[in-house]
Amino acid sequence: MRDIPNEMAARIESGAAMLCHAWVLRRADGEAMGFTDHDRDVTLDGVVCRAGSGWTAGAGEGALGLTAGGMSASGGLDDEAITESDIATGLYDGARVELWRVDWTKPALRVRLWAGTLARIRREKGAFIADLDGPMATLERVIGRTYGRTCDAVLGDARCGLSLTAIAGRRCDKRWITCTGRFDNGVNFQGFPDIPGDDFIAARPADGGRHDGGSRR
Repeated sequence: MRDIPNEMAARIESGAAMLCHAWVLRRADGEAMGFTDHDRDVTLDGVVCRAGSGWTAGAGEGALGLTAGGMSASGGLDDEAITESDIATGLYDGARVELWRVDWTKPALRVRLWAGTLARIRREKGAFIADLDGPMATLERVIGRTYGRTCDAVLGDARCGLSLTAIAGRRCDKRWITCTGRFDNGVNFQGFPDIPGDDFIAARPADGGRHDGGSRR
């Protein structure tokens, strides 16, 4: 729940013209910069939010519960703010972004509308579109490996071990039988073909054959 000062709430309800939006972006290296859709600079906690920066709010989504939520922002690329070279070197990867609704006549009077991290920046015709992840996005991040029967390597990468000439014109469906039969590459298979699946629950002893606890493959 947002803590909105009564004075700010009154301004929002009245549709007062002195309200504007401000974005504060903090990079991982400690650099902080700000942007606003007002026609004059607005300072928030020592960060000057530049007017005329071209930042505008894009589409946003959110929901109750543990969904990630997200939004986008867009603006121009210039030497005083976000540059092509800084984007290319990854300076904005994982940057913290806050969106505020501010009374530009009294910047201390404000409410934070949204906070998240910068997921990616897309360049389009001299401008940028920033895709922002909500605070719950970290819960959806995959950490480590997922155990499954199929291979999680990319055909031809270092984990796969096959050369580009060896895979020319061929595809892999990530199954053990394909890896061994088509590519003769079982030693580098990055899956777990013998891991029990849903069918293991309904499995029953087979007549004849081995009963030594080995693979049922």
